[in-house]
Amino acid sequence: MAPRRAGGAVGVTDAAQGPFPDADYLILSSRLIPDLDGGYTIATLARAGQMAERGARVQLLTVDPADAEAHAAHRAEFAARGALRPDTPLRNLFDEAVAPDGGAAEWVRAAAASAPTPGAQADEHRVLTDAAGRPFVSLPVIRGNPDWHLSTAAVRVHGPEGDAIGELPGFGALYRAWLEHVVARLTGPVVVVCESRQLGELLAGWGSERVRLLHTIHTIHLEPPFTPDAPLNPLWTRWFAIADRFDAVLWPTRAQRDDVVARFDGSGRHLVVPNGVPMPDAAADDAAREAGLVVSLSRLAPGKRIDHGIRAFLAADVPGAVLEIWGDGPERERLEGLIRERSAADRVRLMGATTDPDAVLRRASVLLSSSAFEGQGLSIVEALRVGCPVIAYDIRYGPGDILRDGGGVLVPDGDARALAEALHAVLTDAGLRARLSGEARPAASAWSADAAMTALAAAVRAALSAPPRR
Repeated sequence: MAPRRAGGAVGVTDAAQGPFPDADYLILSSRLIPDLDGGYTIATLARAGQMAERGARVQLLTVDPADAEAHAAHRAEFAARGALRPDTPLRNLFDEAVAPDGGAAEWVRAAAASAPTPGAQADEHRVLTDAAGRPFVSLPVIRGNPDWHLSTAAVRVHGPEGDAIGELPGFGALYRAWLEHVVARLTGPVVVVCESRQLGELLAGWGSERVRLLHTIHTIHLEPPFTPDAPLNPLWTRWFAIADRFDAVLWPTRAQRDDVVARFDGSGRHLVVPNGVPMPDAAADDAAREAGLVVSLSRLAPGKRIDHGIRAFLAADVPGAVLEIWGDGPERERLEGLIRERSAADRVRLMGATTDPDAVLRRASVLLSSSAFEGQGLSIVEALRVGCPVIAYDIRYGPGDILRDGGGVLVPDGDARALAEALHAVLTDAGLRARLSGEARPAASAWSADAAMTALAAAVRAALSAPPRR
């Protein structure tokens, strides 16, 4: 099939403009670690920063059990990259679960039962110690079980002398105890923005009259072939059964929200709130673009199908064109083999990860996306905002929503020949390339930080104006 140029109108929200309601905002993530979890980490930090820029009182909360030194290093690295604002705390449960005099903090001890925890038992525990080597909690080790977070195997709580003085029934009980401790020290309404499915499953029954729980979505909920009626990803099956307990579920694209509402009970509050991308003050200098430079910008993971992009680029056979593949991940060795096999090292280059995607995209003539699925497709918006045209498979979810307002070419999913034809057309037709570049920034504006924050503020106002759902 021939490629089609994207066109038409899209809007991510019809909500009225307005500031964030007066509340404390807790952005809850399982972990936030530099260069881990790809777009999820970028989007979560960006959401917190964009909220804080607009006057919201924001704190980031994580529950990964690394040591305090590692967490401090993560904070410093995010700050150095400009991803963490100085006025936005990044707190961790296990940093705060330590008492100054040894053992677990008072809030952990208060939540623990002195009697043994009934139910599941763990054969092994991981003992966490403070800087002085004193144990404060011991976590159950549950191997080979994707539902480990739901286990009620005992979390052991240690006293100042190192002895176990109580237990909590699983990770969920520990996480909820920390949230209750954090919320108790705040006054007025509290909005918890849950960025993790696992945490959402543990919090669906938790809360109080002044807490509202909003659950964001970062990825696709479907298995291949990714059609609206395709099988659910097994990790999401249980989550859909509890989705109506959240005060709002925030989907990154209208297409995914509409597919979910059409397929499942629509009694929940399902809203479109994209991951916002800041817009630059000025357009990129087109003179700085390198003729024939095609860029791929993503994690090197199987679902990104970078091999499709390599094959399509080589099939396009544009003299002087170069494909730079930016990112890292488990597919790197296989992609190196493909490049050697095609004797293409002079035209296809694995560049490694970048912390400055704008600098890459301002040089590029085209961004190439060959993913099998996306949650939203941050790199597509990042390309459009600097005037870089995009060529992408028309997949669920993201490219179709983002490029409906122009700025790129969509081709049928998996049609490598159409991908190659689109690349050849855009790289060799200066008029087409200029037209797409001119459409790019207006198309990106629908996914700007301002648009996303307008939608999020409206979602918060709706949640606070209604009774809690738990």
